[in-house]
Amino acid sequence: MKSFAPLAGRGLYVITDGPRPDLLEVAAQALAGGARVMQYRDKTVDATRRHAEASALKLLCHSHGVPFIVNADVALALAIGADGVHLGPEDGDLANARALLGDHAIIGASCLASLQRAEAAMHAGASYVSFGAFFDSPTKPLAGRASVDLLRQTDALGVPRVAIGGITPDNGRLLVDAGANFLAAVSAVFGATDVRAAAQRFTDLYSSDRDHGTPA
Repeated sequence: MKSFAPLAGRGLYVITDGPRPDLLEVAAQALAGGARVMQYRDKTVDATRRHAEASALKLLCHSHGVPFIVNADVALALAIGADGVHLGPEDGDLANARALLGDHAIIGASCLASLQRAEAAMHAGASYVSFGAFFDSPTKPLAGRASVDLLRQTDALGVPRVAIGGITPDNGRLLVDAGANFLAAVSAVFGATDVRAAAQRFTDLYSSDRDHGTPA
């Protein structure tokens, strides 16, 4: 099977909750707290603002050595030179996105609670797959539930796995121990009073990997 750009490392994967006037400020705080990946998620139709925000966030992420991913919008990712795109089940064909963005792009796929979706995404060229929701999610309150065992069952897929959905620093350790390469967070970071401290608490779950005998 052809090899594509992986999502390297382990840690906190933050997803923005815009539009908001302090977007760049809170994004910088999340990065200062140790976020390892950032995804720009904005479902509004203001193309001019979205282009400007995504461009600025990409520069900010790259100044921290962190990959910048655009949610759902392949055209925007291509236009600003983002590191990749994340696609949900209704966001278009992954193989087409791969053809447009190239072999070096990081392309993620939401697989809900389905091993079959993950296998199909991997064969279509996904760099990583995400599963969830693992807990009640304020961002997507109607999302179906994934089991923690799914993370253990998908260890042999050979691509990084992102856990998402209602994850907090208090319940995230369970998912890290089950094999989640990344914990994705929206409100648990960007809804916090102290964004940097919230991000750091997630980061600390992976910083303690060495205490559990797991390579960072």
